[in-house]
Amino acid sequence: MSFLKRLFGLSSEPAAAPAGPKQEYGGYEIEATPTKTGHEYQICGVIRELEGEKREHQFIRADKITSRDEAIDFIFRKGKQIVDQMGPRMFG
Repeated sequence: MSFLKRLFGLSSEPAAAPAGPKQEYGGYEIEATPTKTGHEYQICGVIRELEGEKREHQFIRADKITSRDEAIDFIFRKGKQIVDQMGPRMFG
């Protein structure tokens, strides 16, 4: 039965989409990691320090978007917003 669910996209488990491109912004690297849930992509990403301790901050939002490219654009906008508002405090 699980084979048929996967075949027809009926699995309740989210399928991870390949990571999108990375962007550098304000001394950080933002990586888009949209997760496919059903026919939509959930907004997920990782922000990493480029220098220093090489810490990273993962973020997941409830927002879901039908287009992978639009999800990636949204992830970069959200990542830049987090960098602008939180800066190094996002790791604390």
